[in-house]
Amino acid sequence: MTPKIYTSPFPSVPLVERSIFTHLFFSSSDDPNAVGGFPGSAPAFIDAPSGTTLSRAQLKQLALSVAYGLRNNAQTRAKRGDTVLIYSQNSLAWPVVLFGSIAGGLRCTLANSAYNARELAFQYTDSGAKLIFTSEEGIATVKETFRELEVSDAEANKRIIVMGNDLQWAGGPAAQRHPAAVDLLRLEELIGKGALKEEEKFDGKQAHETVYLCYSSGTTGKPKGVETTHRNVTSLVDIVKCGFPEVKYGVDKLLGLLPFYHIYGAVKLLQFPFASGIPVIIMTRFDPVQFCANIERYKITVSFIVPPVLVVLSRHPAVDQYDMSSLKILFSGAAPLGAALSKQVVTRLASKSKGNTKITMLQGYGLTETSPTTHLVPVPYGERKIGSIGALLPNLEARLLVDGGGDGDVEATIGQPGELWIRGPTVMKGYLNNPSATKDSITSDGWFKTGDIAIRDNDGFYFIVDRRKELIKYKGFQVPPAELESVLLTHPDIADTAVIGVDSAKEATELPRAYVVHARPDTVKTEGERNAFAKEIQKWIQTKVARHKFLRGGVVVIDIIPKSAAGKILRRDLRERAKEELAGQDPADNHFKSKL
Repeated sequence: MTPKIYTSPFPSVPLVERSIFTHLFFSSSDDPNAVGGFPGSAPAFIDAPSGTTLSRAQLKQLALSVAYGLRNNAQTRAKRGDTVLIYSQNSLAWPVVLFGSIAGGLRCTLANSAYNARELAFQYTDSGAKLIFTSEEGIATVKETFRELEVSDAEANKRIIVMGNDLQWAGGPAAQRHPAAVDLLRLEELIGKGALKEEEKFDGKQAHETVYLCYSSGTTGKPKGVETTHRNVTSLVDIVKCGFPEVKYGVDKLLGLLPFYHIYGAVKLLQFPFASGIPVIIMTRFDPVQFCANIERYKITVSFIVPPVLVVLSRHPAVDQYDMSSLKILFSGAAPLGAALSKQVVTRLASKSKGNTKITMLQGYGLTETSPTTHLVPVPYGERKIGSIGALLPNLEARLLVDGGGDGDVEATIGQPGELWIRGPTVMKGYLNNPSATKDSITSDGWFKTGDIAIRDNDGFYFIVDRRKELIKYKGFQVPPAELESVLLTHPDIADTAVIGVDSAKEATELPRAYVVHARPDTVKTEGERNAFAKEIQKWIQTKVARHKFLRGGVVVIDIIPKSAAGKILRRDLRERAKEELAGQDPADNHFKSKL
């Protein structure tokens, strides 16, 4: 049977094979003062609290200086192909460190700034990282990570570079140095010692070398390093421009609140806006009051967000206290966006607008493995196709397979759900050190199996309706049930466990919910005893995992975990059980129902 392959409604665009640094920061003889096709004096990144600004030319020079420092500093001595880990919340230093590392020919693995030492140690070791860039707030965790890896304090100190709160290197305000950073190498010590004349080149086939290692969790085992290449990112930046609303140099400004360590933030905030010539105002993390205040202060026109941010905007009083009339586009990704929530936010923001600007809510779709975006909703269809992930971007192909978990030989018809497969230049190189997982995810002819179930309507718009994978998505972050289960089983009073995701309308996201079997069931006979144990476990897990993996959906004590004859957890049974237990309630209310 001939496969049914869908293409994009957008015309294909020419793609390049070169370093993402070269692609973003090129200069030409026609205008040597321009950087990436825009004036070097134009703002690139702005620190929201202080207003400290990096121009495009400053950023390029700082990056080349950091690259020189990494290659030549006696402590770092990095060489082409080495991997550095970045462990920090958003900051003005982020683009300098990221682009400086890339200019030096290094690979960057981006770690969740909420990771604990155990989680960070796994990513550091698995990625083969040599150095860790960390914020001052992360120093204690990084040092604990090295102790867990049995690296001496003296040796650990040689591998740590601190991205401090002091912004004097960027012409910004000074800040008192954190006591733990006194004996550590600081970012500013890599700057000003010299600069590479030009970046390391990755032309032609070298563009297929890995540049980013973000970590994506599978349904079993530990997180997997996604090998994203230079060509993956240059292709993504160029094809997104076709579907994304037009942004204009000198007019538009983007608010950067999504975490840069997530592929969504790393590409759509640090690279796509730079390629489009618009500045990004950097927020350290999402805060509803500061979000609204920054829109007013900087006259923000565009913001990338996730659905939980919209939940806050739908009801937070800050929306009434600031002028947000400059805002034109809210673009949601990383998790499904409900039509009702979208309409609620747009209506509220429109009613508070002091101008005539129309606010458009758009949605897109993508995965870490696709660098990330594969679908976008164009502006003219924002209202008509609300709830859709949009149309396929140019240069990409898609298939919908009814038996996508198998051989992929049954095609879904129009309107029929099927697993979404993607093929094209943005599909990852593969999973690091995991050929079996790569083989399971990418077919021999290049199709990546997303694990998401979608339908395609007659207009060529796609809608995600289910997910084949067992992954829980909490506010855009992947939470693998198997990882939480392995942690829970280390508790001395837990004999067996299973974790599922439950939907929260209040938070507009899935919440992890654990079912546990007590090792000594005679000690939890009453409802009160079971509830007390459930709350104890919910608090205990918070000391073991990152915040996005907390059991916000509750803990339920049961007498046996339902399993198949082969020993596989029957999660569908647990999901049905959860629906009954939570009837009329929202799991975000943290009700603990425990039935033996």
